[in-house]
Amino acid sequence: MIPRYSRPEMTAIWEPESKFQIWFEIEAHATDALAELGVVPKEAAQAIWAKGKFDVARIDEIEREVKHDVIAFLTNVAENVGEEARFMHQGMTSSDVLDTCLAVQLARASDILLADIDALLAAIKKRAYEHKFTPTIGRSHGIHGEPVTFGLKLAQAYAEFQRNRERLVAARKEIATCAISGAVGTFANIDPKVEEHVAEKLGLTVEPISTQVIPRDRHAQFFATLGVIASSVERLAVEVRHLQRTEVLEAEEYFSPGQKGSSAMPHKRNPILTENLTGLARMVRSYALPAMENVALWHERDISHSSVERMIGPDATITLDFSLVRLTGVIEKLLIYPERMQKNLDRMGGLVHSQRVLLALTQAGISREDSYRIVQRNAMKVWESDGEIALLDLLKADPDVSAKLSDAELEERFNLDYHFKHVDTIFARVFGE
Repeated sequence: MIPRYSRPEMTAIWEPESKFQIWFEIEAHATDALAELGVVPKEAAQAIWAKGKFDVARIDEIEREVKHDVIAFLTNVAENVGEEARFMHQGMTSSDVLDTCLAVQLARASDILLADIDALLAAIKKRAYEHKFTPTIGRSHGIHGEPVTFGLKLAQAYAEFQRNRERLVAARKEIATCAISGAVGTFANIDPKVEEHVAEKLGLTVEPISTQVIPRDRHAQFFATLGVIASSVERLAVEVRHLQRTEVLEAEEYFSPGQKGSSAMPHKRNPILTENLTGLARMVRSYALPAMENVALWHERDISHSSVERMIGPDATITLDFSLVRLTGVIEKLLIYPERMQKNLDRMGGLVHSQRVLLALTQAGISREDSYRIVQRNAMKVWESDGEIALLDLLKADPDVSAKLSDAELEERFNLDYHFKHVDTIFARVFGE
């Protein structure tokens, strides 16, 4: 966890104080259930809630001696509870506490991430409607293709993050399971009703069958989902970075008063936020692979996954949280330049309308191959002139074209609005309005 890329609400989930509080609640709720089953005295369960407290520094001190974090925690709580503490952790194993706690932490982290995505979706939607019919060039292979609108670019991003939201909801459900099944997961020394009680109290579902740990395929799916979301963050960030290039400059990150872009060149306005998001996305994706490697644990349990999850749990969720919030800010403040978009759209002498002429010639009776050849030979002249020659003028002067299409028919094929006739339909599909 690097403070530069962290937000307090998400970081708090992973602080030792929060972790041990969840541990305490797991133990206390389990003792309540054991008391209801008559396994331990009800007075003991009440005493644990009343007197149970812990001190992080003291737990660390004990762990340095016993070399076991859960035992250190239980020892410290017992120091405060007294005699009744012997009824804590009855029939449980450490993984019951650790895995159930991790489930709570990941579920809470998911809730923050879902709120982040909702804020991002709102920002994208607002800017998409603002530029619903702002013409811009669509590019394939980085080369001018045909006209689109900037609103459509943003609508695509909205649809992608809506899918990501659905993925995260599913991943949260997958990860939010509780296991209080004891050593090797057989419930030999603890009743399954205890697990059911703890799960209900902590907002989890019961793990249908655990070994001594919750199966790690669940975690693999969760972290893989975070990686997919991070990739979508990067995709939108890369789009902004390309649009901000000096030669393009159709959109730009907000540049605040007093901000400086370079220590050497005073003129620079660099896309530092979206470049940062590209780097952070690489980190979030990198956490998915060790989560997948954690799936193959030995027999009923080993702890090769433990050190991994102590790192990737906080780092992946904190980094993605920061990234989503940063991207939302980029979109909300994005400087958009419709005039430059139109200038770039017009830059290559009307080449962006070549397909409509090709189709018109085929419909006028010329084979597709010949139509393509006719349009291309004129288009290449425009390309080689760097847009100084207009495609429409060349086509009007081409006898093979004029034999089939009048000047008026050609001019109609260069109508920009033609390309936007289904924008409303696409928006209705994306936004449901």
